[in-house]
Amino acid sequence: MPQHRLRRQLLTAAIAVAALVLTGCAGPSAAPTPDADATLRVGLVLEPSDLDIRTTSGAALEQILIDNVYQGLVSRTADSRIVDTLASSHEISADGLTYTFVLRDGVTFHDGAPLTAADVVDSLTQVQQDASFVDHLALEQVESITAVDEGTVRLQLGSPDADLLWALTGRAGLVLSQGATNDRSTTAVGTGPFTLQSWKQGDSITFERNDAYWGDAPKVQEVVFSYIPDAASAVNATLAGELDAQIGLDANLRDQVARAEGFTVTEGKTTDKYTLAFNNQRAPLDDPRVREALRTAIDHAAIVEAVGGAAVEQYGPIPELDPGYEDLTGVVSYDPDRAKALLAEAGQEDLALTLVIPNHYGTAASKVLVSQFAAVGVTLTVDSVEFPTWLNDVYTNHDYELSFVNHVEARDFQNWADPDYYYGYDNPRVQALAAEARTATDPATADAKLREAAALVSNDHAADWLYTAITLTVVRDGVTGFPTAFVSENLDLSDVAVAG
Repeated sequence: MPQHRLRRQLLTAAIAVAALVLTGCAGPSAAPTPDADATLRVGLVLEPSDLDIRTTSGAALEQILIDNVYQGLVSRTADSRIVDTLASSHEISADGLTYTFVLRDGVTFHDGAPLTAADVVDSLTQVQQDASFVDHLALEQVESITAVDEGTVRLQLGSPDADLLWALTGRAGLVLSQGATNDRSTTAVGTGPFTLQSWKQGDSITFERNDAYWGDAPKVQEVVFSYIPDAASAVNATLAGELDAQIGLDANLRDQVARAEGFTVTEGKTTDKYTLAFNNQRAPLDDPRVREALRTAIDHAAIVEAVGGAAVEQYGPIPELDPGYEDLTGVVSYDPDRAKALLAEAGQEDLALTLVIPNHYGTAASKVLVSQFAAVGVTLTVDSVEFPTWLNDVYTNHDYELSFVNHVEARDFQNWADPDYYYGYDNPRVQALAAEARTATDPATADAKLREAAALVSNDHAADWLYTAITLTVVRDGVTGFPTAFVSENLDLSDVAVAG
C-alpha cells in the first residue's frame, strides 16, 4: 500500500494484540521439539510487483522483507516498542535535535561485507536526498547525517521530530551495503536473519536461514511464501496441509477452518484502514456536499457484516491503535434521505461514478456499496484491476473517481497533510496541525493536534473509512512463535519454530 507514514510516540503494550483462539484441537501436553531443518510454508495474498524496497510502493514488500532480510538501526516489536537493532544503543539530546547511534559489533551483510558507519550514512542520505524513494519525506527534518567515527552515526535535525524513531523502524531507516551491486528489483542484500534465495513470480518467494546472522539464529532453515490471492483457494491449500500458516483468512470462510482439526485461528488488532477514497480534485467529488452524500448513503454495519464481521467501524482517518485517535462516529450517520437531498442540492441527481478496486479484495464490500448507492440514485460501476494497475493509475497518476484499498500502515496521517498524495485533499489548517504535532516535544500536545486535524478531515468528508480490519491468521498445530498482530505490515519470522 502507499507508504508515507506519520510516526510518533510509542504505542503501549496495553493496546497491543490480544489473540482469541477460535478453533482447533487441544495441543499436545508437552511442547513439541523444533526441527531446525524445517521449512515454514506461509500463505499470503498480495505478491510484490518488484523487490526494490527503495522505490516500489506497496505493503507486500514491507510485510516480508523488513526485519527478515533488511534491518535498520532500530526496529519495532510486536507490541510496538522501539528497540535497538543494528544500533547497540542510541541517545537523543534534551532539545530533540541530535540523535546519536552506536553501531552493533560483528554485523555483516549477506554478501559478507561488514556493517560500517559509512553504510548507515550512505543509506539514510540516499533516502533523505532522493525524492523518488518511498518515505523520503520521513527524513525531511534531518539536516545532516554524519559518521562520528567508524562505529557511531549522528543525525542532526533542524527541528524536533516526534516521528523520527518510528520512521527509522521502516523503509526510511533500512541500512543497505554501500558497496553492493545487486539488482534490487529481483534480489536483496541485507543484514537480517534470512537471505532471499529465489522469487518465482506469480507463485512464491523463498528465504533461507542466514547462518552468519549476528543475532540468534532463526529456528527454521527455510521460509516459502506462497501467494494465493483467491480466498477459497488459500483455505483449500491450508486444509490440504500445503501451508503451515495463512495470513488474511477471509472471515466468510472461517467456519471451514473451524470445523477442521489441527489448526488455530487467531484474531489480531490492526491499523488496516479499508478506505473509500474520493478524488478531491475531480468534479463532482470536489464538492463537499457530494462527498457527504456518499458517506451518508453507506450503512457501515452492513459493510462489516458483508466482510464476515472481522472488522470494526471507523469514521475518521486515525484508527484506534494509533496516536491521535478519537471516536468520530458522530460526524456522519447512515441517512439515505439526507444523501438524496445533498445530491439534489449539488445538482447531481443522476450521478454515475466508477470505483477502482484491486482485484484481490473480492466483491463483498463493493457489492454492498453498489446497492446502497443505487438506493440514493447513484450508479456505481466497479472496475476491478490488478494491483500494479491500481498503483499506476490511482496512486501514481491520480486517474480515478473513487478507490477502495486497504491502507495498512500505522501512523500514516501525514498523507492527509500532503496535497500531492493521491487523495488530492488540500487543507492548510490540517497541514499546519500535522506539522505542529510532528514537532511537538510533549506527546499530549501532539495527540491533541492530531485529534483536531483528524476531525477536520472527517468533517470535510475527504474520504470514507469503511472499516478497520481484524486480521485472521491460521496456524497449524506444531508451529509456534508465529506473529498474529499487524501481520500485514512487518512479519518478523525470526522466532517461528516448526515441530519435527
